Amino acid sequence: MKSRALTVSAAQLGPIPRSATKAETVARLIKLLESAASEGAQLVVFPEAALTPFFPHWFVRDRSELLTFYETRLPGPETQGLFDAASELQVAFVLGYAERTAANRFFNTAVLVDELGEVIHKYRKIHLPGFELKQEGAPFQNLEKRYFEVGDLGFGVRRWGNAEIGLAICNDRRWPETYRVMALRGAEVVCLGYNTPALTPHLPESDRLVDFQNHLSMQAGAYQNAMWVIGTAKAGTEEGVCQIGGSAIIAPSGEIVATARTMGDELVTAEIDLDMVTRYRRDVFNFSQHRRPEHYSIITDPVSL
Repeated sequence: MKSRALTVSAAQLGPIPRSATKAETVARLIKLLESAASEGAQLVVFPEAALTPFFPHWFVRDRSELLTFYETRLPGPETQGLFDAASELQVAFVLGYAERTAANRFFNTAVLVDELGEVIHKYRKIHLPGFELKQEGAPFQNLEKRYFEVGDLGFGVRRWGNAEIGLAICNDRRWPETYRVMALRGAEVVCLGYNTPALTPHLPESDRLVDFQNHLSMQAGAYQNAMWVIGTAKAGTEEGVCQIGGSAIIAPSGEIVATARTMGDELVTAEIDLDMVTRYRRDVFNFSQHRRPEHYSIITDPVSL
């Protein structure tokens, strides 16, 4: 038995059709939560925008339709059942969703909900990819900059049980500061949901690398910051847009210890050792002993070397 063992699940989702009701989607989440509980999971990580299809992939002209994709409060009437299930099952979860605030601001958001069904931590996506204006001639859109504001809560870390938990969303995984800031704040587990197209219309030469770079960025973040990373996809072809899967649980060694095999609803579960973080931060990435940011900006005249 590991000294600080935690059983976690990445709850990958297949496509959510535009015709699906939110009640139907929440029922899928509850089913995954129940399956995770039956496998002994204590923490379940759902994808980015887990309550809706990923609407930034198309240009929405009708504002009244656009507003249906956002949640004004959590839990709300359509999502209460998920929170109730978490409380009944005594399982915590991370949920990504589109948020509309009381001040009429819009964010790509994730929350950590404890085993009592209470929201205990919130993160709003900082690294928004894509464009603000419609891309004419593109096979699909990536309009996150149109539909969301840059997150204003920073990379916070929240203690839950015996673990320090950080949250990130999709494109955040590509940026090393995402992991480093949370590592410096003590994060031991970073939970990250994503909706990632298999094709990049404005950079087609990268298409063959999408799956590789998805795992590469998360594995590098995990290893270089001595932390666990749980990455969860919304996978499969959703409203004509093919999205990658590859949901994974990644160790502080950078190794993938469990990964999804399908492009649909799938549970990826593993027992993780939180003390592995302690060992790697003591013996490999000891920030206080080996990291020297005060020297990073020193410029030496090469002639004097």
